[in-house]
Amino acid sequence: MRTAVVIGTGLIGTSAALTLAGRGVAVHLVDQDPERARTAAALGAGTDEPPEGPVDLAIVAVPPAHVATALADAMRAGTARGYLDVASVKGGPRRELEALGLDLSAYIGTHPMAGKERSGPLAATADLFEGRPWVLTPTRDTDTEVLNLALELVALCRAVPVVMDADAHDRAVALVSHTPQLISSMVAARLQEADDTAVRLCGQGIRDVTRIAASDPRMWVEILSANPGPVADVLAGVAADLDETVQALRSLQSSDDSKRRDGAEGIEDVLRRGNAGRVRVPGKHGAAPASYEIVAVLISDRPGELARIFADAGRAGVNIEDVRIEHATGQQAGLVQLMVEPTAATVLTASLRERGWSIRQ
Repeated sequence: MRTAVVIGTGLIGTSAALTLAGRGVAVHLVDQDPERARTAAALGAGTDEPPEGPVDLAIVAVPPAHVATALADAMRAGTARGYLDVASVKGGPRRELEALGLDLSAYIGTHPMAGKERSGPLAATADLFEGRPWVLTPTRDTDTEVLNLALELVALCRAVPVVMDADAHDRAVALVSHTPQLISSMVAARLQEADDTAVRLCGQGIRDVTRIAASDPRMWVEILSANPGPVADVLAGVAADLDETVQALRSLQSSDDSKRRDGAEGIEDVLRRGNAGRVRVPGKHGAAPASYEIVAVLISDRPGELARIFADAGRAGVNIEDVRIEHATGQQAGLVQLMVEPTAATVLTASLRERGWSIRQ
């Protein structure tokens, strides 16, 4: 691939453009808002000047509701040899293109499973897709050359290609992406009218659950409008679990021993099913999830402290598998939770203590 057009210079489009431009591809940037294209160009994502002729690949990175129109316009203009979109839903745009009577041999639907709570070109990074799944949804009509262009894009972005049927993809993202967004927003909404005293008690659990609730509502309305049925199906199952859990909790309030036992069994059932589901979430590098030991270290809120603790862990010969930071309420300090292999926890604890770190059990 030597040339590309990126249509839509938001987070995903600009990130892809930054990656391609950094690998020597001549990238042309197009956006309904010329200022966004200029911003992306100023970041080094390419040029906002139009190409002189057809490019190798056109990447359509617009909201799902506009994907079919943008693709149709680009195809009719002969913009590229191959076309793909990066929208988070796949079945709807493909059916819209079919209804328009377009030749879809030059098109493939794709979806990089990467993103941020922030949107727009200024949130873009060239490493956004590294190590992340990138779904490809070819059909029997997809030309081999176009599939190869898509695979080249994925390789240049250092993502991991995953081939799926378009409708199966939409059901999958309803479960693992779209429904979690709504659940996160629903939990965060409980905080809106909460007492200030209660909010001050927020710990890492509520921060983890509500992190993605900071996402742009307008963007998510567009995404959910393109995949409402599968999301509603998943939420219906969650709603059934919620109803049963509410009933179980009410039973725990009863003075009847039998009802309390039933309530406890109902709560235990949903928690155990949650355990079983959580185990299926892929771990590091997409491998089976691993069990880590946590070494909790008290750390002050000063520049360079995190770098120092990582350096000390390195001197101990211990690899940090994951890390979380829990900030102390009202204090310039917090707990850094270093997740390591169980066999390394004792070594790391002893080494950090020797170097003056305060370890919390």
